[in-house]
Amino acid sequence: MKDFKIDNKGSKTVFRNRWMERLTRTHFAVPVTLYYVIGLGCLGYSAGLPVIDLASDWWLFPVGLFSFTLLEYFIHRFVFHFHTASEFEEKLQYYMHGIHHEFPRDKDRLVMPPVMSVVIAFLFWGIFRFTFGVQGWILFGGFISGYSTYLVIHYALHAMRPPANFLKYLWKHHSLHHYSEKGAAYAVSMPLWDYVFGTMPDVKVVHDKTRQPSF
Repeated sequence: MKDFKIDNKGSKTVFRNRWMERLTRTHFAVPVTLYYVIGLGCLGYSAGLPVIDLASDWWLFPVGLFSFTLLEYFIHRFVFHFHTASEFEEKLQYYMHGIHHEFPRDKDRLVMPPVMSVVIAFLFWGIFRFTFGVQGWILFGGFISGYSTYLVIHYALHAMRPPANFLKYLWKHHSLHHYSEKGAAYAVSMPLWDYVFGTMPDVKVVHDKTRQPSF
C-alpha cells in the first residue's frame, strides 16, 4: 500500500452521483444493530430445534465469535493489504482500504456498507450451515456477533478517546498499524494474532510518539 499524507479531519468523495456516494457511507450503528440481532436470532432459532440442546451446545456460540477474530486478521492482512502488481490493483486496494488509511477518522467509512456486508454474511451462513449442519446456526450466530463486536471496537478506536484502563492497549496497537507501520499490527479486536503470526512491528514504537490524532 502506498504512503498517504494522513488527514485525520477530512473525507473523500468517491462518486459524483450523490446516491452512489451515499452507498459508500454508513453510520456504524446500522450494521452493528443488524448483525447483533441476526446473531441472537440464530441462537434463538437454534434453541427451538429439537436436535439442538443449548445446555450442551452453547459453547459453539463463543467458538463462532472467536473464529471471527481470526478471519478478521487474515482478511485485513491478505485481502485489504494484498501485494499490488499493477495500477489497477493499486486503485482497487486504495478504494477498498487505502482510503481508510488516508482518512482514518472519517466516521461514515469505519464500517462496510450493509449493501455489501449482507451478501458476504449470507455466503458465510451457507458455509457454516453446509459444513456443520444445524449446529451451524449457533456457530454462525457467534460468528456474526463477533463481526458486530469488531465493528464496535474499530469504530471506538478511531472515533473515541482511549479509556484509562487495560482496554487502552487496543488503541495503542491499532495506532501502530495506522500511524507507524501499515505492514504490521493487522489484528484489531484480538491483537494476540499478531504475536501468533509474527506481524508485530519489528521496532518498538512508543504510542504517544506516533502520528496519531489528537482527541
